[in-house]
Amino acid sequence: MKARSCLIVVLSFFILFSGVGIYPFSSYAADGEKAKTLTPEEKKLTERMLKFMEDMDKRYFERAFKLNGNRNTESKEIISDYSDYDIKVTRGPVIEKMGRMLAVGKKAAPNNRLPGNLVWGRFYSIDAHPKTPLVGMLHATIVVQVFDSGISFAGGWIGIMPGTRIEEDLNELKETVDAVFKKFGKSPDYNRQLICKGDPKEIDRKWRRKPACVGVSFYGRPLFFETEKNFDLVSEVFVNFVDKYMDLVEKRKDDPYTEKDIQAQDEMRKRWLLDQLFSDPYAKKIVPFEAWSLANVPPVIKF
Repeated sequence: MKARSCLIVVLSFFILFSGVGIYPFSSYAADGEKAKTLTPEEKKLTERMLKFMEDMDKRYFERAFKLNGNRNTESKEIISDYSDYDIKVTRGPVIEKMGRMLAVGKKAAPNNRLPGNLVWGRFYSIDAHPKTPLVGMLHATIVVQVFDSGISFAGGWIGIMPGTRIEEDLNELKETVDAVFKKFGKSPDYNRQLICKGDPKEIDRKWRRKPACVGVSFYGRPLFFETEKNFDLVSEVFVNFVDKYMDLVEKRKDDPYTEKDIQAQDEMRKRWLLDQLFSDPYAKKIVPFEAWSLANVPPVIKF
């Protein structure tokens, strides 16, 4: 029995530190030998991303738990050619579904525009579907990648898909983003145009999502030469936008709504699924269906 127990401990230790299983936010185990090639500057950037993801998980799941009055969660790990995924979901009466996707990058996607081989990559997203149709769906992502060419990247997509449009609320979200850009001495116009139109080279416009043009996309050209400064900007927009979004969910959760509002929510939720199936290049070709469907698809879709 003692020998068997020791074997179990050894196997558990091997699984934990060989990159198989849940990837702890503070660990490089999932990256294997490649992580040892990071420069001190790159290591600092990646450690910031790891800490940021850990903080966001605590921040927004605690917020959802409080709104829903429960701490129910479900998790799933999914292995694929390009990334390994850790999905976490909570459900309840106020936020019907909130999903987190944490992707550990193993190699760059075929359409990647940056030179070199992927050394280190993390993608993190939060998607929220409130019960009230007066607040739309949240889709907030952030990604950091480091390549052996010496190039690194920090980007993301932070926005809302509205059903019923309450202009007062949408303006609050827009002003929240604008304030961060102003702090950094940058204009949000280019990044807002990206979120409204998307990349015509990669999307099928017929099926594309319809975001409110209040958020921003950071998947275009970087605003700063230094990746660390881009990370500063993207991460601050992420936090401020999602905080404001959660405030709106709490503000509107008990407001009355109409059948027309429900129909608008139904249409928005259906369009999001169609976007993931037919327009988004990553959902179509790179991210496994079982990963993105659990992480970001609405709890109910009507056809």
